[in-house]
Amino acid sequence: MKLYNTLTRKTEELTTLEPNKVKLYACGLTVYSQPHIGNWVAYIYWDTLVRTLRASGYEVDHIQNITDVGHLTSDEDAGEDKMLKGALKEGTTAWKVAEKYIKIADHEAYELLGLTRPSNMPRATEYIDQQIAFVEELEQKGYTYVIADGVYFDTSKLRDYGKLAKLDIKGLQFGARVEDTGKKNPTDFALWKFSDPKEKRDMQWDSKWGIGFPGWHLECSVMSRELLGDQIDIHTGGIDHIPVHHTNEIAQTEALTGKQFSKFWVHANHIKVNGTKISKSLENGFTLQDILDKGYDLEAFKLMVLSKHYRTEGNFTWEIMDAAQNRLNELRAWADLRHQPSTDVMPPELDELFKSTRQEMLTAVQDDLNTPLALASLGKLVSYMTNISIPGVEGKYTKGMLGFIDSLLGLNLNNRPDITDQQKQLIKQRETARLEKDWQKSDELRTELASQGLSVNDLNNRTQWRRES
Repeated sequence: MKLYNTLTRKTEELTTLEPNKVKLYACGLTVYSQPHIGNWVAYIYWDTLVRTLRASGYEVDHIQNITDVGHLTSDEDAGEDKMLKGALKEGTTAWKVAEKYIKIADHEAYELLGLTRPSNMPRATEYIDQQIAFVEELEQKGYTYVIADGVYFDTSKLRDYGKLAKLDIKGLQFGARVEDTGKKNPTDFALWKFSDPKEKRDMQWDSKWGIGFPGWHLECSVMSRELLGDQIDIHTGGIDHIPVHHTNEIAQTEALTGKQFSKFWVHANHIKVNGTKISKSLENGFTLQDILDKGYDLEAFKLMVLSKHYRTEGNFTWEIMDAAQNRLNELRAWADLRHQPSTDVMPPELDELFKSTRQEMLTAVQDDLNTPLALASLGKLVSYMTNISIPGVEGKYTKGMLGFIDSLLGLNLNNRPDITDQQKQLIKQRETARLEKDWQKSDELRTELASQGLSVNDLNNRTQWRRES
C-alpha cells in the first residue's frame, strides 16, 4: 500500500513498525459546538484508510482523541479557550458542553455516517496527570521555560524544528505567528497555560508551576504515547494542522523520546461551500441534519466526498449533492437486483468482471486512497450489470460484491431490504395480466406499485422492479 507522506513530500510504500500491524493516531474533534460538514470530510477519508488497511491484511490499532480542553480559538496559544467560549455561549459549564457535543458527534459519526469506530477514543481531560508528567520530563531535559502566562517549549533547542511544514525558522519574526508575549522565539509554544485569575474556568488543575490547563498540542503527544507507544506508523489530520499543531506534536514528542514520532503524516484537504471557505459569518457551515432535511441521504454525502481525492480541495453545493444522490440511487438500484429472481448460471465474462472490479477497486484505494478511481471502476460494473438481459444472474452473484464494497467504502448497499411479499404478489398479478393481455389491469397494478414507491420494467422474459427512492 502507498501513501503520500507530508514529512517527505513523497508517495511511499507503507512499512510498519510491526509486521502486519498499523498504529494509527487521528486528530479528533474539539467538542465545543455542533460539527459541520467540513469537520466530517477528513473522518470519511480516514474511515476509508482504516478499511483499506484492513482489506490489505493489516491489524489496525486506531486511536482518535477527543479535545475537551486546551484548544484556544487560535492554534497558536492566543485567543479564548474554545470550551470556555462554548460554555459562555450556552450558559452552562464547559463540562456539560463537552458531554453534549461528544454525544452528538458520536451519533453523527457512527450511527448516521456509519464510520468505523476507533479502537479507543480518549478524552484530553482523562490524561491530565500524564500530560503534567510529560511536561516535567521535558523540563528535566532542558526544553522548557516559564513566563507570565505558562510553561513553554523552547524550539531553538531542537535542531530540526519545523521539518514537517518546511518552516523558514530564520525568516520568522515576532508577530509572524503570534504577538511577542515574552517568548524566547516566535515558534515557541505553550505546554501548560496558567489560568487567568480574572477568568472563571470550569476546567483547571493544579501543577508544580501553578493552576492551569494543558496546551492543545500536548494532549495528542501524550495520549498517542500512552496508548500506542513512543512511535507510531501513521498520524492523520487536516492540512491546517501541518504548520502548527502537528509541527509542535513532533517537536515535543521527539525531544522527549529521541525517536521518530510517526513514520507517515497523512493530511486531508478542506472542502468549501459554493467555492467559499466555511465560516459562521457566512452561515454556510451546513450540518448533516441540513442535508437530511433537504431530502438527501448521508450516503450521498459520503459519495460526494469520496468522489474527490483526499489531497485535493473539495466543493459542496446542492447541485453537486443532486448528482451524488442520483449516483447513489443508481448504486442502490443495482444493489436491489440481488432481491430479483436468481439463476445458477454465471457467465464467464461476468465472473471475470466481478473479479477484476474487486481488484481494481482495492488497487485504487491502496494507491494513496484513490477513491475517485475506485468509484469509476464500480461505475463500469454497475453500468454493465443494469443493462444485461440474462435472467436473474445479478441476484445470485451481487451480494458478495456488495459486501466487499461496503467493507471498503461504507456505502451501506448490502443492507438494502427486499420488497414485501404483498408487493411481490402485485408484480406476479401484473405479469399474469400482461400474459392475458389485460392491459387495463396491468396499468392499474403498475399505478398501485408506483404509489408504494416501486416502478417496474418489462424485459423480454421477466419483470424487473426498482425503488424510486
